[in-house]
Amino acid sequence: MTHLAITSHLELNKNVFKSLFHGLTNEEILWRPQSEKWCLLEIVCHLYDEEREDFRARIKHTLEIPGDPLPAIDPQGWVNERRYMERDFNEMVTLFLQERSASIDWLKSLESPSWQNVHVHPKFGELSAEMFLSNWLAHDYLHFRQITFTKYQYLTTNYKTRFDYAGNW
Repeated sequence: MTHLAITSHLELNKNVFKSLFHGLTNEEILWRPQSEKWCLLEIVCHLYDEEREDFRARIKHTLEIPGDPLPAIDPQGWVNERRYMERDFNEMVTLFLQERSASIDWLKSLESPSWQNVHVHPKFGELSAEMFLSNWLAHDYLHFRQITFTKYQYLTTNYKTRFDYAGNW
């Protein structure tokens, strides 16, 4: 897959996220499949932070100053530190989608980026800008699965009917 194709998929995914987060009740937004799992509000807050401070920032860093240490991130810690549960869901969806648009605009503006630039991470070894880009798309897909499974579990937990006709998860 080319860099342009990955960027195109990231752009298309914006509408997938928009659709997955549309028309939800407050109960659905705050429901957790298990106490240690994230609700949809926490997921969208995570996506917003990752969009700005992980993937876009790390690609930019690796393209421009690969020899410098990467800025620290703490996705698990941000949940409490940034008070995800106090955020407004619809506002966070809007902010995330705006950041995704900014990311796409930025990716499309790059002229002859050095995708093979490598940052050497003390734990993970060589991390190229290209690796960050492809993992960004994979991250989207992982969260599509997470969001869909959370919505599926909400449905099967809260509606007392059989779901075997739908097929096996």
